[in-house]
Formats: sequence, C-alpha cells, structure tokens
Amino acid sequence: MNDQMSSLQTPIGMRSNTLLETSCGFLLQELKMIWDELGEDQYEREKVLLDLEQECIEVYRRKVDNANKSRTCLHQELAEAEAEFTHLLLSLSEQSLPRRPEKMAGTLKEQLDSIIPELKELWLRKEERVSQFRAVQGQIQKICAEIAGQSDESSSITIVNENDLSLKKLEEYQIELERLHNEKNERVQRVEKYIETVHNFILDKLKSTVESLVEEKKNRLKKLHQLGKALTDLWDLMDAPYDDRPLFSHVTNLLSVSSAEVSEPGSLTIDIMQQVEAEVKRLDQLKATKMKELFRKKQDEMDDICNKSHMEIPSRKQMENIIHLINSGEIDHANLLMSMDEQISKAKEEASSRKSIMEKVEKWMSASDEERWLEEYSMDENRYSVIRGAHKNLRRAERARISVSKIPALVDLLIASTKSWEKETQKVFLYDEVPLLAMLEEYNILRQIREGEKQRQQKSHIPK
Repeated sequence: MNDQMSSLQTPIGMRSNTLLETSCGFLLQELKMIWDELGEDQYEREKVLLDLEQECIEVYRRKVDNANKSRTCLHQELAEAEAEFTHLLLSLSEQSLPRRPEKMAGTLKEQLDSIIPELKELWLRKEERVSQFRAVQGQIQKICAEIAGQSDESSSITIVNENDLSLKKLEEYQIELERLHNEKNERVQRVEKYIETVHNFILDKLKSTVESLVEEKKNRLKKLHQLGKALTDLWDLMDAPYDDRPLFSHVTNLLSVSSAEVSEPGSLTIDIMQQVEAEVKRLDQLKATKMKELFRKKQDEMDDICNKSHMEIPSRKQMENIIHLINSGEIDHANLLMSMDEQISKAKEEASSRKSIMEKVEKWMSASDEERWLEEYSMDENRYSVIRGAHKNLRRAERARISVSKIPALVDLLIASTKSWEKETQKVFLYDEVPLLAMLEEYNILRQIREGEKQRQQKSHIPK
C-alpha cells in the first residue's frame, strides 16, 4: 500500500505543489482507513489505485494536448504576423520603415505582442499610401476618359495594385498625371481654336436651317390647307355627322391662317398630316363606294327603261370604264350624276316617243304568234275530230284568223310610223338591237313566200 502511495505521490511531487501533495496524502490515508474497516482485499485496493493513477495520467494528457494546441496557434499567428510584416515592407519599399529583427527573445506571446504595434504602423502607412495611389490613378483615369470622349461613370472604379506601393511607383504615376494634364491643356487649346474657326460656319448653317424650316412650315401649311379643304368638301358632299368633325377642328381652324400666324407647338407635325391624309383617303374611298352604288342604281334605272322599250343599252365596257374612273378619282361626282340624269332623261324621252310604235309592235308580235299557231293548227289532221277541248281550239282559230287578217294593215302602219319616227329623230329604230324596218320587211317577204306556197298547194288540189 505504501508503494502504491509512493507511485501516486510521485507525479504530484513533480508539480512542486505542497498543498496538492497534502490533500492527496490525506485522501489516500482516509481511503486506506475505509478499506481497513471494510476488510477490502489487497487485489481490489491495488486495482483502485491503478485506476486512479490512469485517470490522473489522462487528465495530464488532456492538459498537455490543450497546451500544445495553444502553442501551435501562437506559432501560426506569429508566422502570419511576420509574413504580413515582410509583405508590407516589400510593398512599401522604404528604408525609413521599422525593420523586424532576425530573432526575437522571450515567450511566444511576448514576441507576438512586440510585432503587433509595428504591424499596425505599417498598416497605417499602407492605407495612407493606397489613398495617395488611388487619388493619382483616379485623376489619370478621369483625364484619359475625357481625352477618349467617355463619360466619368465608365472610369469611376479605381483599382490599386497593393503589391507595389513604393514611392518610386507613386512618382511614376505622378509624372504620368502631369503628362496627361499637359496633353489635356493642349487639346483644350486646339478645341478652342476649332470652335473659333467654325463659329461663322455654324451661324451660316443655322441661318440656312432656319430658312429651310420656314419654307418647310409654309409647304406643310399649304398642304394642310389643301387637305382641310378636301376634308370639308367631303363632309359637305356626304353629309357627314357633325359629331365626327370636331376631331379635325385643329386642321379646319388653320384654313384661314397664314404661316406667320401659326405658333402653337405641334400644329404642323408629320403625324397630323398623316392623320388628315388618312381621313381624306378614307372619305374618298367611301365617296367612291357611294358613287358606285349610286351609279349602279342609275344604271339599273337606265337598263329598266331600255329593256321595257327594247332600246339599245349602253355597252358594259363603257360602264366598266366609268367605274374605273370613279375608283381612280378622275371623274367628278357632280358631272357623273348630271351625265347619268341626262342619259336617263333622254332614254325616257325616247321611250315616250317610241310608245305608240311599241304598242303596235306588241300587237304585231302577238298576232304573229297567233299566225304561227294557226298554221300549226291547220296542219293538224285531227283538228275536227271529237276530242276533249277541240271546241276551244276552234274558237281560238276563229279569233286567230281575225287577228291574222289585220296583220298586213298593221305591218304597213308600223312601217309608215317607223319611217316617220326615223326621219324625225335621224336615228334607226332598233328593237332589241335589230332595226325594226328590217324585221318588218323580212316578215313581209316571208309572208309573201308562205302565201305563194299556199296558192300553189291549193292549185295542186283542184281537179283537172
């Protein structure tokens, strides 16, 4: 037991801590007394003492490991501080700066505490030097941008190379800045000379531009007058509603205004000209559409008059040409309507003069139809047989013979009336584009031929 006590007290004695030794001895003595009372065997006692010794070793090991970690961190911090110190010395490159001794005495903390103030001083000098570099480089960038004709925003970011902050490098930048200042001053002087040179030219150019704009203003106002006049004419022609007209009041209000009196901004813009042109074009197209509709109505009226009186209808080609002129705007609306009304009036007048003749023609046509029916009826061998409806045909045949007997006198009267009409009007009387006299003469010839054939047939049937 005394050996165990000695082995346990040995590492305690190495710490030279009397108080700790006294405490451990007292505790071991108390543990021994408890074991004696309990009657603990020697094996268990030794096992417990070994466990206590192992636990003490582990505690010491943890403490040693923590101390090693702290030492490593201090070494790392000291190395980084020395590297930073060396880097700053090299970048600033000044002999007057503090130097780091090759070897420093003292503990790690003492060494670190001794280098920190020097490092802070170098940092302050570096920041001051960086500010100097940034100011010089910023001026250089600004002047370069001005010379290149760029905006200040494109050169607002100044990047300083912190690896070389020596006074020599700063002096190089200052020399470059002075050179750029001189170049800028020379350029400014040249620009002033150029401005003085082109001053008269600019004045002449401005005078020419003003004169050109005044002329353009006159031309635009003249064109706007024409468009406004066309617009009001179209409104009046088509009875446009008054609610639509205020949309272009700014144009119509300028119809009686001279160029010198127009001063309202935006009065003669291209957009306004295009708007009025588009409206005039729209109304022109609408006018053309209505003109074509009206023209077709007039044409239908003309066709109806001609058809009823069997007169000659104007050719379709002529009508298509008129439609083309309407679409192209080459024909005047009023002249076209007046021409159509004159043609309709003449057609009505001619139809009235033809009325009595046409009534006789209708009688002649009707009698000719009866004549043809009578011929066909006379050739029917069963016309006298007793069949249903035969008595009706007999009565019609009697009426047809009466009508046919009047044809020669009716034809002679028609020929005389037609010749009189043609002599009076100096025109050929046409019936469905065929001269009526030719039709009548042809009918007489054919009738004479038929009469001759009937006589020959009758003679052939007389007994010899």
